[in-house]
Amino acid sequence: MQISFHKTHITDEEINAAKEAMESGWITMGPKTVEFENKFKEYIGSHEAVSVNSATAALHLALKAIGLQRGDEVIVPTNTFVATAEVVTYFDAIPVLCDIEADTHNIDTSKIEMLITSRTKAIIPVHFAGQPCDMDEIYEIADKYHLNVIEDAAHALPSFYKGKTIGNLEKTDITCFSFYATKTLSTGEGGMATTNNSDYAKNMKVNRLHGISRDAWDRYTTKAAWHYDIIDNGCKYNTTDINASIGLVQLKKQDVLLEKRRRIAKQYTEAFKNNPNIILPFIKNDRVTSWHLYVIKIDNRDEVIEQLKVKGIGCSVHFIPIHKHSYYKHKYHYDNDAYPVANDVFEKSLSLPIYPDLSDEEITYIIEHVNAIVN
Repeated sequence: MQISFHKTHITDEEINAAKEAMESGWITMGPKTVEFENKFKEYIGSHEAVSVNSATAALHLALKAIGLQRGDEVIVPTNTFVATAEVVTYFDAIPVLCDIEADTHNIDTSKIEMLITSRTKAIIPVHFAGQPCDMDEIYEIADKYHLNVIEDAAHALPSFYKGKTIGNLEKTDITCFSFYATKTLSTGEGGMATTNNSDYAKNMKVNRLHGISRDAWDRYTTKAAWHYDIIDNGCKYNTTDINASIGLVQLKKQDVLLEKRRRIAKQYTEAFKNNPNIILPFIKNDRVTSWHLYVIKIDNRDEVIEQLKVKGIGCSVHFIPIHKHSYYKHKYHYDNDAYPVANDVFEKSLSLPIYPDLSDEEITYIIEHVNAIVN
C-alpha cells in the first residue's frame, strides 16, 4: 500500500467552479475574489478579509500595515515555517526567536518578556498544527509594552480559542491564513488576512496590487474610469477568481472536513495511547484545534521515518527550527543552546497523514505499522 503524507481534497465541485471562472472571461482578481472575501469574513466573524496569493504575502502586508521599519524587532517562535521570520527580514527588521512549550509546540509565553527591547514592534504567535497559542498571556504582554499582535494562522482554519474563532480575536491586529496545497482549505496557492481594523484592511488592499489606488478589476469594468494613481510602494500579491472560486467551494465544506480530521485524530489517539514509546499531541481544554497536523514524538525518529517509507507510508517533520537554518544562523548569530525545548521537539517529532480522504483501510494500515515499527 502507498499512502502519501497529504492529498488535497479536490472533487468535481472544485473543478467545475474553476472551469466556470475560466469560462466567465474574468480569471484574475474580480467579482469571485470579492465574494470569497465576503464569505470568508462571514465564516470567521471578522469585519474585514483581504485575499492574497499566499500566507507569506498576508504576513508581509500585515507588517507593512502596522508600520514595521528597518531595525525594528519582531518576536516569533523558532518552531515555525521559515516564512514567519522571512517576512520580518523584508523590512531589514530583525526576527527575534523564542523557544516553545514542550507539550503544545507553541511559543512559550513565559519567555517572551525577556526578549523585549526598546526596538520590539510586534509579536507573531504561530498556532502550531492548528492549536491556538496562549493568547491572553500574549495580549497582556503586548498591552504592557504597546506591541502589535499578528497571528500566523496558516494551520488554524477552523480553530477556536476560549469559544472565539481564530481570525476574530478582538485584541489581535491582523490574522493571516494559508490556502496552500496542504492546508485545510486549499486553492493551490493563496491566503487571507482578517482584521477588525478598517485602516489596516484598506492599507493591505492597496498594497497587494502595486499600491494602486483601486483594485485592478475595478479599473476594467465598463463603468470605471481608466485613470489610477500609485499611492504607496506596493507588491504584486493579489489572488485570482480561479483560486477564489475553488476557495468558495472549500469554505462551505470546512466544518465537514474538520469532523473528518477530528475522527482520524481520535482513531490515532485511541490506538497509540497505551504505547509507552509514543508521546501524543496535547490539546489544552479551552481551545479547539483544526487538526491540520497530527504530531507524535518518538525516539529514533529518523529511523522510524525510513522504515515507514519502506511500508509505503508518507510522513513529515514540523519543523526544522529557524535557528538551525544556515542563512538565519549565520546572518543573526542565533545560539542553538538558547532553544533547548525546540531542539528536543525537533529531534523527536513525526507528523502522520491526517487528511479527509484517508480511507479506514489506510488509517488501520498506518496505525498497525507505526505501533509495530516504534516498538
